[in-house]
Amino acid sequence: MVKLVTLEDIDAAAGRIAADIVRTPLLAAGWGDPERPLWLKPENLQPIGAFKVRGAFNALGRLDADIRAAGVVAYSSGNHAQAVAYAAAVFGIAAHIVMPEETPTVKVQATRDHGAQVVLCGAGQREAVAAELVERTGAVLVPPFDHPDVIAGQGTIGLEIAQDLPEVATVLIPISGGGLASGVGTAIRALCPQAKIFGVEPELAADTAASLAAGHLVDWPVAQRNRTIADGLRATPSRLTFAHLQRVLDGVITVSEDEIRSAVRQLARGSHLVAEPSGAVALAGYLTAETPPGPTVAIVSGGNIALPLLAEILSESQ
Repeated sequence: MVKLVTLEDIDAAAGRIAADIVRTPLLAAGWGDPERPLWLKPENLQPIGAFKVRGAFNALGRLDADIRAAGVVAYSSGNHAQAVAYAAAVFGIAAHIVMPEETPTVKVQATRDHGAQVVLCGAGQREAVAAELVERTGAVLVPPFDHPDVIAGQGTIGLEIAQDLPEVATVLIPISGGGLASGVGTAIRALCPQAKIFGVEPELAADTAASLAAGHLVDWPVAQRNRTIADGLRATPSRLTFAHLQRVLDGVITVSEDEIRSAVRQLARGSHLVAEPSGAVALAGYLTAETPPGPTVAIVSGGNIALPLLAEILSESQ
């Protein structure tokens, strides 16, 4: 039986990581639907430009000092890579990061800039390559979502939402591997039981929606998930995260590629926030779906976007 993360785990994580992360504000978006007043949770303002830094610091902070000293291994399409590299640098340990060859260059370079050794791999090979690195280096693996310490770290976002907007009616969360929604959903369920919680994912990588509808994990091929512009949302839930998602989500909203691009533009023009496509999907869900009335929070999960792509999206007409 899968052991689920608890509110107590998330509370402990909040204390553990407080000195190393930004407690992001809730920003009121005056351009939202008056019946669904919108607040944005700008995790793109974190030191590495994404929410992943929370889970990375909690996971590394939970390691015994002697185990941590051997270094860490991670695999990621980008934001978890940067988060682990950044946290490892703060702890003064080595980091070996496996990244798919199709990862945007901006994310690969940012990971290297934090001092990590980056190993590029073919599509669908990152877990196997990471396992080889663990065997060769003796370092400990810090997975991007399939670990209770990572989930608890991401859940601290939910604590902050509950503290800043206890009357929240709806929370919209990007979904990929499911660590963010697992943690945030656990916190919101415990502290704001009246709130509805929706995951949002691209139509081209809607394996979570398919899995929840089927009642079991449904595997979408890597090539199929890699079609979406939202490169940070190409992973698939694990047994651990799926168990959380089944418990905490009220549903999943899927959004098109055009809707994701439009949300990137709206965040830039309406709220002066730079969001990568993966970071804009929650807003895309708000803009396109009929969510319940009342105060709504959309998590802007990251802002690590290549400037040419940002310029291209911003130049497009609405």
